[in-house]
Amino acid sequence: MDMVLKIKADFLGALSHPVRLAIIEELREGSSSVGRMVERLRVEQSSLSKHLAILRHAGIVDSRREKATVRYSIRDRDIFRVLRPIAQILRKRMEEGRSVLARLGRP
Repeated sequence: MDMVLKIKADFLGALSHPVRLAIIEELREGSSSVGRMVERLRVEQSSLSKHLAILRHAGIVDSRREKATVRYSIRDRDIFRVLRPIAQILRKRMEEGRSVLARLGRP
């Protein structure tokens, strides 16, 4: 397999979980501690830590220690430019689905 394709697939794979996408959205406004993300995302700390490790390994988030607290932030804000077209595609698909459902209700 082409190494470039493997790298792309690994990167996209890091985005392929709802919790990881929620983490990215949570960090959109700025850095956050693990404790705060546990509260806001309502996930177990052990699960959150695993997902953060995957995102860190993919180069999507960075971490830094502030005394006893580890804070995470988005490494490169261009990640949102990657996610935007995906949201647009999904919106189109939803609209198409609504259109089909509306036609089904007609006599």
